[in-house]
Amino acid sequence: MSVNSPPLGVTQSGRFELRAPTLDARTRVPLSRIGLVGLAGMLATGLLVSISAASTDELLPQTLWSGAPVGLAGSFGHTGINLGSAGLTITLGLMFVSYVVTVGFARRLSAVLVLGTISALYALILLGPPLASTDIFSYQFYGRIGHIYGFNPYLAGPGALAGDSLYPLIGSKWIGTPTVYGPVFTGLSYLLAPLSIAASVFAYKAIATLSSLAIVALVWNGARLRGVDQVKAAALVGLNPLIIVYGIGGGHNDLLMLAPMVAGIVLVLQGRGRLGASSIVVAAAIKVTAGLMLPFALADARGRIAGTRRRDLLIGAGVTAAVLAAFAFMLFGTGPLHLPATIENVQSKGNWQSIPGFIGARLGFGSVGQPAALVLSAAFAVTVCWLLWRVWRGSLDWIAAGGWAAVALLVTAASLLPWYIAWLMPLAALGRDRRLWRVSLLLTVVIGCFQLLAYIPHASSLPGL
Repeated sequence: MSVNSPPLGVTQSGRFELRAPTLDARTRVPLSRIGLVGLAGMLATGLLVSISAASTDELLPQTLWSGAPVGLAGSFGHTGINLGSAGLTITLGLMFVSYVVTVGFARRLSAVLVLGTISALYALILLGPPLASTDIFSYQFYGRIGHIYGFNPYLAGPGALAGDSLYPLIGSKWIGTPTVYGPVFTGLSYLLAPLSIAASVFAYKAIATLSSLAIVALVWNGARLRGVDQVKAAALVGLNPLIIVYGIGGGHNDLLMLAPMVAGIVLVLQGRGRLGASSIVVAAAIKVTAGLMLPFALADARGRIAGTRRRDLLIGAGVTAAVLAAFAFMLFGTGPLHLPATIENVQSKGNWQSIPGFIGARLGFGSVGQPAALVLSAAFAVTVCWLLWRVWRGSLDWIAAGGWAAVALLVTAASLLPWYIAWLMPLAALGRDRRLWRVSLLLTVVIGCFQLLAYIPHASSLPGL
């Protein structure tokens, strides 16, 4: 049953059939008002986050907890509003409630209202300081390693250049870690390396914002092709608090990765297989996670995707991969070959905010280590193989299967960060699977709760945590 399928009804003969719900005028008004309340809640909480971020340590990257410099405080840095742990927990909790309400009643809302709210929220977060993560500083530092200092960012971490003015802003986890990003993004970081720290932060946040707007537009188009309610699909993706606050607020490259990945999906749906596969490969060269969708497109049985042939997908993917491999070798030599080992090393460290990490802490097993990470990786691999087999047999839609693979990745990841939910949301919106839709909302709330726990002082050391 599709996400926008009408509910089951019972005929006079006692048989079940699909039919549209009957609603009179008295019912429509309250439902639309509930949706409007959700939108208003999103705007109010988004505004409060933006104007208070510069003075609320819990919203800032840890290396800015002593106070955001003037250049990094954003347009609302002068307000002096400090939410504190309790205020921030309440604000974000209300944002999550508003999101669920808005998505639930999105069909009663106009496209103009939903898309306008998305645009307004993105603008508010863009104008604020960098939020939550130090990754935005690491992006620029990796660019400086190669462009300014002449080292290979796939072989050397920021620790090799402790004298750089950007070094004090790098998170402790990343000081000795080479880049974990693909050659396309690392090449982009070379171009932005000469910028000042403040200009670089705004540039990466602007890239994340524009990428998110592009994703919403692509989901809107893809929903039309798939027969999915466009307003509801746009709300599911564009209003997700984890994407807004942590993805856009942190300027994360996951959003830049998703834009060509979702574009590739839409192109494949339009029957332009070569361009679609090429776009997905480009996305994987930004961050390897995006490559997960290509096997599902190839596994689609009997070329059921708008008549797209596997040969076209293979040609598009192969040619693009060859071009990007040549580009990577010219710019980084054999450095990118170290990327899988670096990613594995980062994931194996784990964190208590991941689902396995939280369960392990609750059971008293401590953090997720290397053996547990290997078991989780094996479980994920088995799940992906099973999903691919079902797509190959024609018993599961390829986009829905990709969405379930993203769910498996999030559930088994030993290191889970809140903006990773963005990997799932466009696939859930386009998957035409009501269960996947519900699971995406559930995971958003669960990951959001983990993040709210992090705002409670010493939460990770509480009994059972």
